[in-house]
Amino acid sequence: MFDGPEPIYVQIAAWVRTQILAGDLADGDQVMSTTQLSTTFRLNPATAAKAYAGLVDEGLLVKRRGIGMFVADGARDALLAEHRRTFYTDVLDPALDRAALLGIPVDELVDHIRGHARTTPGGDPR
Repeated sequence: MFDGPEPIYVQIAAWVRTQILAGDLADGDQVMSTTQLSTTFRLNPATAAKAYAGLVDEGLLVKRRGIGMFVADGARDALLAEHRRTFYTDVLDPALDRAALLGIPVDELVDHIRGHARTTPGGDPR
């Protein structure tokens, strides 16, 4: 599962962030212990601990001494806000620049976005 080019602790943190964004982990939910995580994915427990420590530093997880790690209140909202801030500059602006190079008219782009939204669960075709 964690076989990308990034360090494993970075991949673990990204995996937890994705679970929070997707709603698979909600505010207050307990996450796997570092022992469970390391056993399940055959990882060094120190690697799992490093990933969790980074998420605690980001304010996405909280440690309850003697109980475990939990998703912090507002973690999903914080991640959504962060991803929305960077979406335009990292994703949409380069795509629009490419569309301009290809000569795709703005109206055609808007029509495509609306059509895509109609077929996407939760999409807003306005």
